[in-house]
Amino acid sequence: MDQTSQRRPAWLVILALSFPMFMASLDNLVVTNALPVIGADLHASIEQLTWTVNAYTLTFASCILMSSALADRFGRRSVFLLGVFIFTASSAWCGISNNIGALITARTLQGIGGSAVMPLSLALLSTSVPERLRATAIGIWGGVAGLGVALGPLIGGAVVEGMNWHAIFWINVPFGLLCIPLVWITIPESRGRPEPLDFLGLALVGIGLFGITYGIVRGNDAGWASMEVLTAPIGGVLILASFIWWESSHAASPLLPLRLFSNRSFSMANIVGFLFFFGIFGAIFILIQFLQVVQGANPLEAGLMTMPWTLAPFVVSPLTGLLTSRVGTRPVIVVGMALMSIGLLWSGIILDPSVEYIHFVPPFMAAGVGMSLVFAPIATATLQGMAPEDRATASGTNMTVRQVGVALGVATLTAIFTALNGVLSPTGFTDAASPAILTDAAVMMLGTFAAFFLPKHVRAEEKVQS
Repeated sequence: MDQTSQRRPAWLVILALSFPMFMASLDNLVVTNALPVIGADLHASIEQLTWTVNAYTLTFASCILMSSALADRFGRRSVFLLGVFIFTASSAWCGISNNIGALITARTLQGIGGSAVMPLSLALLSTSVPERLRATAIGIWGGVAGLGVALGPLIGGAVVEGMNWHAIFWINVPFGLLCIPLVWITIPESRGRPEPLDFLGLALVGIGLFGITYGIVRGNDAGWASMEVLTAPIGGVLILASFIWWESSHAASPLLPLRLFSNRSFSMANIVGFLFFFGIFGAIFILIQFLQVVQGANPLEAGLMTMPWTLAPFVVSPLTGLLTSRVGTRPVIVVGMALMSIGLLWSGIILDPSVEYIHFVPPFMAAGVGMSLVFAPIATATLQGMAPEDRATASGTNMTVRQVGVALGVATLTAIFTALNGVLSPTGFTDAASPAILTDAAVMMLGTFAAFFLPKHVRAEEKVQS
């Protein structure tokens, strides 16, 4: 390990890397709670509002692997700091946007910045703390990521209610500017294997993912049998198949080394991660709208009403890393996914305009505890057995899969909602929203089943060191 890293207190390293990552994960959902207000202010349709979420997640997913490749070549800390700068600057652009087109464009740039922040924070963390503290550090990192996601609705609601929706983006700016010097003086530079950049692979994966998502989002408005809708997802699948073909046998330096998937823990962590993020973000997207549109809550009240969900990580996440080091990743993730399934199924069954809020507290608590049990162990399972030089790529791949899950989850549930004639009104929302949430619950149940195929235990030496 680098001598510089040894002189840095572990808590300072964790703080320096977790804080920017918290901002990036916060922006996944901080916008969601403000969507009804943004839609009314900018006269945006539900399709356009969907793109304010997916513009971020799709560019995030498309650029993660390239960010990891650039980091291996030019330095992980350097690319990480560039990502923080881009994220901060584009947040300011979001804050001054006065039309939906400008906001979507700025969110796209935010996704590019975030694509360097989140995966590289994990890679830098794994190389900047002692081996004996790695499991605990990753547990804290995962907990912070979970808190960013969980607190998004609450923070977004408070800021929108106290100021305006523009302020949810401006709050990133001072924190981003503070993070840059902190990371610079705390985190040592590190590199992986400096190999040629796979620009063709980047283009193929980005276009493929966009095509699939575009077809899902446009299906209800343009018609599922229209040439526009049929061409986009079919073309997207074919392009992704071309990406796999290119990466497997023709790329001199693959953007996605398929050999990583020979690691069972890595492969299953990606499958479970995709289904988990598909389910959780799609559900929150719908439920936040329900609390505001149907139950009449303002953005702050809606955020407070999700606190049984959001408070759980404060209690559970700090314990998850220690628990994983003792019993292994599989039992923890299985229990977490099962609790998420129960929470979503329960919420979907009771979703009704006349239901009192108190009935949502138990399923929200189940979902919150379940979410807390999955975030950190998934990160641990992703890196289990990986060589140090592969950690950035492995982390980047997992982040890509997660963000694809977010984009497809939001897009799919929106498509189900609009296909059932759902509208953003108290009378036309619930009949379409309930089937969407139940679909999400089914996806999470599938993820629970997949989690049983994770390796049973972490490696013995990792357990001892943890």
